[in-house]
Amino acid sequence: MSEKPPEKENRKIRVLVGGVFDILHVGHIHFLSQAKELGDELIVIVANDETVRLQKRREPINSAEERAELLRALKMVDEVYIGAPGTIDYDLVKRIDPDVIAIGPDQTFNCERMKEELRRHGIKAEVIRIPYLYKSDRAKTSKIIQRIIETYCE
Repeated sequence: MSEKPPEKENRKIRVLVGGVFDILHVGHIHFLSQAKELGDELIVIVANDETVRLQKRREPINSAEERAELLRALKMVDEVYIGAPGTIDYDLVKRIDPDVIAIGPDQTFNCERMKEELRRHGIKAEVIRIPYLYKSDRAKTSKIIQRIIETYCE
């Protein structure tokens, strides 16, 4: 990780992640645990329900408020916010003022392009992609939903 700016030297290193976290599963736990290891505080932005509909082309299983409450209960998570509808809420990211933004292994963001966009918004965070702890199709919300339908709806 790069050297912290002088104004951040005496504060905890903040790591920011974002995601849907609709059906909390082991892949999420691995991602959040690895992200927390990058700093002292882990802040999560949960996609709001409208964003889930746009990105996933389906209704969320759990509301944004329920997903946020589940995440707040996890010991590695320090703060949780619900994002604004649409894409990245740069105003919220700027208020959180992260040192690191961790991207999940299956998130489609390009780290370099994200870093450039953050700079355009005056945000000087490192962008790091978290690798899969292990590669498993089972640790995906879409696969869990599919298994539930196949097992219980036929």
